[in-house]
Amino acid sequence: MINRYLNYNQVLKTEFTERVQKISINAGFTCPNRDGSKGNGGCTYCNNQTFSPEYCQSSKTVSDQVEEGIAFFHHKYKAQLYLAYFQSYTNTYDSLENLKAIYEEALSYPNVVGLVVGTRPDCVNDALLDYFAGLAKKYYVMIEYGIESTNDETLKFINRGHDYACAEKAILDTASRGIRVGAHIILGLPNEDRETILSHADRLSQLPITTLKIHQLQLVRGTKMAIQYAEHPEWFMLYSADEYIDLAIDFLERLSPQIAIERFVSQSPKELLIAPEWGLKNFEFTAKIEKRLKERNALQGRLFNSLRFEV
Repeated sequence: MINRYLNYNQVLKTEFTERVQKISINAGFTCPNRDGSKGNGGCTYCNNQTFSPEYCQSSKTVSDQVEEGIAFFHHKYKAQLYLAYFQSYTNTYDSLENLKAIYEEALSYPNVVGLVVGTRPDCVNDALLDYFAGLAKKYYVMIEYGIESTNDETLKFINRGHDYACAEKAILDTASRGIRVGAHIILGLPNEDRETILSHADRLSQLPITTLKIHQLQLVRGTKMAIQYAEHPEWFMLYSADEYIDLAIDFLERLSPQIAIERFVSQSPKELLIAPEWGLKNFEFTAKIEKRLKERNALQGRLFNSLRFEV
């Protein structure tokens, strides 16, 4: 059987002898794009309710969330290890002293073998990265950066509060310390045509990224982007499931084969989602991707050109 793309789950199997499960933690962080230091209101597409599990509540302690997360998954797989996933908002946006206490509280729990920390590229510094580098000598550590687009005009339009050069620097500084790097990218942001979307694969491929989460654009209630869509639908290209599958495969073929794919889609709660409504769970969508890859005889990195862009 041909492996048509580098699957992150398969990569984890080469690093651990037991199954590994992420446990999401909401440690009560905010974001510089919400509290006024960079901006207010957050990114135009963002509603954090879309990715917080039921057990993941900031009113609970980190230890309580880890314990409840383990209980949530334990009935499915009795023998497994866990990664504490700090997911909601910007999980490096605090003093180093406070951050250390939060991370180490999670790591103190039995069978927690590492951290995955979601953050913004403008919210890390040398002292913090040096601390993570120290942890990485003993634990599995990955820093996940929200990149979303490599196009500066788009980043400004969606109110990210930083440019792509900032993301490049954060990724290079992180990887140079031996820390794994995760990245998020959204396919189909307003005013991005097909070639702009595919060029993100070229640019990201020049960076030392360990894993990539590819997400379709979702219009979610309670966001500025939902208002923009109501007022200016012509700014948006909302793909059907089949159209997005082919776009994602085109993207994959231009992506470095050394970057592991963690997911192809995200899934917002039905009560919050405006569009697109595909009616597919993540695993069902992945199965469709894999079927289409085979039909097209497509492979990750088939069109990858390491000289296409220079960082």
